Amino acid sequence: MPKVVKSEAEWRAILPPETYAITREAGTERAFCGAFYDHKKEGVYLCVCCELPLFASNAKFDSGTGWPSFFQPLRKDHVSEKTDLSYGMRRIEINCARCDSHLGHVFDDGPRPTGLRYCLNSESLTFVPGSIPATF
Repeated sequence: MPKVVKSEAEWRAILPPETYAITREAGTERAFCGAFYDHKKEGVYLCVCCELPLFASNAKFDSGTGWPSFFQPLRKDHVSEKTDLSYGMRRIEINCARCDSHLGHVFDDGPRPTGLRYCLNSESLTFVPGSIPATF
């Protein structure tokens, strides 16, 4: 997949300040405040920066954490992972595979069938309502 590459100045010019802080500086929004933490509509969640389809509503679940949580991405190759050692913790950070935007983290305490919890920032996402396509 071709990468979307922009300078930090270009990202700063097109993204609202809060979105820039989360997606480009690996920030985290406050729990229970994001637009999608309790969102229940059918559709697909896209990267807010490049519109790559990332997660489907049928993989979303209520983790009780206050952030949108999913047990799997639409496609594994749409999400990249890297080790995050910030705040004295060891976590797996997840990013958009096309534009490298910070999305959140993945943990191994999710439900079946994967046992994973992709914990995302609402600010990193946009949503397209409707039926979920079978393939991407």
